[in-house]
Amino acid sequence: MQMSGDDFTAFVAHSGPRLLRYAVLLCGDRGEAEDLLQETLIRVYPRWHRLREQQPEAYVRRALTNRAVSRWRSPWHRRRVDGVPERPVPGDELGRADDRQVLLAALRSLPDRMRAVVVLRYWLGCTEQEAAAELGCSVGSVKSQASRGLARLRATVGTATAQEAGR
Repeated sequence: MQMSGDDFTAFVAHSGPRLLRYAVLLCGDRGEAEDLLQETLIRVYPRWHRLREQQPEAYVRRALTNRAVSRWRSPWHRRRVDGVPERPVPGDELGRADDRQVLLAALRSLPDRMRAVVVLRYWLGCTEQEAAAELGCSVGSVKSQASRGLARLRATVGTATAQEAGR
């Protein structure tokens, strides 16, 4: 059977930005996310002739998750956490972008699996059962990780807000 690279190229052009955003949220670093997405797409391409008629984006998202989990388990995985950036002066038009940076920095501060649960549940809108299936864990684990993750995010973002108010 002849594979069409054009179909795959069109898929990557259409779904690539969403998949990259998901990978950034999983990794916490754009460079690592680009590498993760590229590795995943390289592994998916040989199977493309079977996937293109199904739900290829869901398949690639699951493959991204599996690849990220494999990386976390690797003894060579090193974690980098950037500091929370300074907040802008009130009325600054870039304030919303800075708020997003604070949230992304807070997400990066979470442990890998907790970050994945928070991203799946609250960024992508997956149910607890879908997130559990995606990560290969129990629903109870998703519930506890989500609860702890939200508490940490609230504390981190609240601390950043309190520090800004004290300036």
